[in-house]
Amino acid sequence: MKKVRFGVIGAGGIADRRALPGLLETASCELAAVMDVANAEDLGRKYGVAWYDGEEALLAHPNIDAVYIATPVHLHLNQIKQAALAGKNVLVEKPICMTSSQAEEAVSACEKAGVVLQEGYMMRFHGAHRRIKEIISSGVIGKPVYARAQLACWYPPIQGAWRQHLNFGGGGALIDMGTHLFDLLEMLLGPIAKVAAVIRTQVHDYEVEDSAITLLEFENGCQATVDTSFCVPDAASRTRLEIYASRGAVLSEGTIGQGKDGKLEVYAEAGGKGYEAGQLKDFQSSFREEPFEHVNPYTCEFESFARAVLAGKQAELDARRGVHILRIVEMAYESSKTGITQNLR
Repeated sequence: MKKVRFGVIGAGGIADRRALPGLLETASCELAAVMDVANAEDLGRKYGVAWYDGEEALLAHPNIDAVYIATPVHLHLNQIKQAALAGKNVLVEKPICMTSSQAEEAVSACEKAGVVLQEGYMMRFHGAHRRIKEIISSGVIGKPVYARAQLACWYPPIQGAWRQHLNFGGGGALIDMGTHLFDLLEMLLGPIAKVAAVIRTQVHDYEVEDSAITLLEFENGCQATVDTSFCVPDAASRTRLEIYASRGAVLSEGTIGQGKDGKLEVYAEAGGKGYEAGQLKDFQSSFREEPFEHVNPYTCEFESFARAVLAGKQAELDARRGVHILRIVEMAYESSKTGITQNLR
């Protein structure tokens, strides 16, 4: 079976912890080389592949079909353009670039070079999220009316942490975490039409926001809130995803993140019930646990990308979504400054 041979630009951090183990589980991908500015030789020895301390040398490797880019965001545009010029297909971590205009540049460069460009929204490949999509599409819980997506962590000031500097990451909790959740909610509920946000730095002493609350309205009328934080202890955040609808709800816990597990529950009524005037909420829950496939989302992401490369087709996750998601982010930042709801359509 033909495989897509990968070089990794920025092979430390998330690449080493999560992405590369996921890549190695695939049947359609092969790791050929790694590049890192700090630990290139150690990583090369760990994975038994060629190693480099600069992207130019890696891109000159003769047996690479694609690159996976997991560097700080301010480096993405130049590295994507370099890879496109070298004829390499590109899977890049989110956010695709610092701004939507940069993202447009990246997309245009890859289209001109005829290479596949895909952004790394691996959460849409989580088995629970795929099952939620099926449940909503089946109509069993009725019309979705409200959703909530939560992602938080404890991220104190750390020397050299690029996500804590505006010029390196483009922002804080919103652009880093909210991008994942905007993409996931659009996968489940369709296009976002309106955005409002409140963004603050409440706890940590750094220049980017450590918390953001975003209010969304979708084209189908569904409303949602997205809460992202760098200032909540990891053990205190259950990373919940909640979809409430006219005949039921789907609730997940522990599925928003980098793993493959978590819990999924569903409540669905066969028909509408009468009004309960007493509004008693101390009844026994009728939610049932819903099974889902516990797959490595990174493995599925690499498999999806490889299918597009091997078939010479557009990626399942069109890179222009990266432009779109960054526009949502930019509108959220603008709303926080002005207090005015932003219209996407």
